[in-house]
Amino acid sequence: MSRFVEELREPWGLLLGATAAGAAWAVNVHPAAAVFVGAAVWLAKAGTAAFQGRGESRTASAVAPGSQEDGWLRRADSAARDFGELGASMGQGPLAERITLMRPQVDDAMATLERLARQASTTGTALARFDLDQIRQERLRLTGAREQARKGLVDDIDRALASLASQLAVIDRLAETRDRVLARMESSTISIEELLARVVELSATAATGVLEPTGVLDELADNLEGVRRGLHETEQITRDALDR
Repeated sequence: MSRFVEELREPWGLLLGATAAGAAWAVNVHPAAAVFVGAAVWLAKAGTAAFQGRGESRTASAVAPGSQEDGWLRRADSAARDFGELGASMGQGPLAERITLMRPQVDDAMATLERLARQASTTGTALARFDLDQIRQERLRLTGAREQARKGLVDDIDRALASLASQLAVIDRLAETRDRVLARMESSTISIEELLARVVELSATAATGVLEPTGVLDELADNLEGVRRGLHETEQITRDALDR
């Protein structure tokens, strides 16, 4: 199945098209023309996403395909693109202005998400180089051997045990780092998707002539800033952990 066809079936594209059609109808555009506007937005969204998708494979090549981090990054990227396209389709108005102001926060969050995804893939590749079961078995064997070893061999066994302990400590740090990154990516992606859903809801409300509540927009902006800061915090924490 082509990327364009996949994007046509993507539910956010259909929702964006329906929202655009509703907004056009609300300002007294002829129903047939409103349907045309909605279809145009839907097709444009699918075409743009398909074109950008071809570039993603190059820009995010360091992210392991099919990995958990790859899945979260793709979902977040899709929501972020739809967020921008929805804002661009609104024209002028208070809601459109607020979306424009939030766009740099979304872009910064996405840039950090991509760096975290690459870090998760790099960490996963590093973890795959270790045979944890083998290391544990060797430690168990050497611990037993040390109890019966002659005095001249104890120092050598101790050095081997220290080396195994160091490897296990590295594995623990890598696994903890990867788990933390994936947890942050999951929560941030879902938050960005929630932001898109709330903005779609507000745009549909605005299309009926009802003014969007300022308090809701402030809440969305605050939540988005929290997501952005949380991503930066996780990036710094994991960087510090790996530098030890």
